[in-house]
Amino acid sequence: MRPLTEEETKTLFQKLAEYMGRSVERLINRSDERHCFRLIKDRVYYISESVMKASSSINKDNLLHCGTCLGKFTKSGKFRLHITALDYLAQYSKYKVWLKPSSEMSFLYGNNVLKSGLARITESTPQYAGVVVYNLADIPLGFGVAAQTTEACKELDPTANVVLHQADVGEFLRGLEEDMF
Repeated sequence: MRPLTEEETKTLFQKLAEYMGRSVERLINRSDERHCFRLIKDRVYYISESVMKASSSINKDNLLHCGTCLGKFTKSGKFRLHITALDYLAQYSKYKVWLKPSSEMSFLYGNNVLKSGLARITESTPQYAGVVVYNLADIPLGFGVAAQTTEACKELDPTANVVLHQADVGEFLRGLEEDMF
């Protein structure tokens, strides 16, 4: 377990800023306890400092995970968010999309969100912005990328993509991420 390098931190914050905007600062400077980011085997973990200090007594070869896994760095150096980051993305997200009940299962099976399944969308959502997908009961289902702006969604064909799927809570059941944990 080691701290992130400057380049890794920059890449992580850029990815988180796509979904959270300036709220990324709130992840580190929390009112309850300070938190930090640590890297274990190409995976980035979000850990409270007290847990991090306690885990320092464990041999690094024996330490598998510590904290909440936000995602991992690919071999090319890009950062990919995991579904385990959904709780933090949902708390601080700038742009949100709500689905109709008829399209929830389709999204949870890994499909993109169509205009016909869109219930609501945050005003002034730009194209290619990171969005968190909710059901109508305000339960976060996953996240993706807005394929269209809010204004463009009003004139779209019902079969056009509105949100491009990135991750959803159904990944736990489907077992897509064999190496998620």
